[in-house]
Amino acid sequence: MNTREIAIGSTKLGGDNPLFLIAGPCVIESAQLCLDTAHRLKEIAKQTGISLVFKASFDKANRSSVTSFRGGGQKEGLEVLAAVRKEVGVPVLTDIHEPHQAEPVAEVVDILQIPAMLCRQTDLLVAAGETGKPVNVKKGQFMAPGDMRNVVDKIKSTDNEDIMLTERGSCFGYHYLVNDMRALPSMRMLGYPVVFDATHSVQLPGGLGDRSGGDRQFVPPLARAAVATGVDGLFLEVHPDPDHAKSDGPNMLKIEDLGSLLELLVRIHKEVRAFLAAEQFDPRPLRPGAGHTLIQRVE
Repeated sequence: MNTREIAIGSTKLGGDNPLFLIAGPCVIESAQLCLDTAHRLKEIAKQTGISLVFKASFDKANRSSVTSFRGGGQKEGLEVLAAVRKEVGVPVLTDIHEPHQAEPVAEVVDILQIPAMLCRQTDLLVAAGETGKPVNVKKGQFMAPGDMRNVVDKIKSTDNEDIMLTERGSCFGYHYLVNDMRALPSMRMLGYPVVFDATHSVQLPGGLGDRSGGDRQFVPPLARAAVATGVDGLFLEVHPDPDHAKSDGPNMLKIEDLGSLLELLVRIHKEVRAFLAAEQFDPRPLRPGAGHTLIQRVE
């Protein structure tokens, strides 16, 4: 089953298009870091034949500690993202946390992202949808895949159907996330592109006391597994020196390790899509299953 295609200029996401990548540093540490990273990502994307969306946050409003680095703020951050968009020539994505941010941020970026912890906030979802820009919603660590139908419906109420859904792991006790790979094909049944966030999936929220930990060695195997389910895109936070990054360093990939991983993922994606294209899918509409975590077909 193909999902809805989202067009951003000549960049096509979802549908029957090749695997796409959302990537960049967790937070905007500096303009130079973002520009350098975006240029390198563009080179890697070209070499691997993958569509790229650059991502960086101007404010990490949900950091563990009040003293943690959050970024330079909206004004400075949007200037950096505008520079990346203009100089590097790639679509850009960033988070919003409050409804009043939606309109000014949408004037600069190509895709608005709703953080996982805020994915049920109706006013925020509606404000994002009303901009007319594509909206990427991260599934909350506390939500069942089928419950994302309600999230989709909130955005669709604004007549905006350029929606993407991103899986980033589910809470499993304290300071730990796990991935239920059934969630990926389940959410794709809603008809919108599904993205797998492999780097936040290996995060250990609050695991270091005043900050989150992580284990980046598990990013490649999780990414391979997710692509094998038929996802439309990947979300990977990357950094030239993640061990000294100002946010989410333990779970970010070194950008030098990205190219070889993407080459393999693109090959897996092509093989899986070719196989799935030969399968017969039931076109009946879907509904959330009562008492079930996945989406079931309407009888």
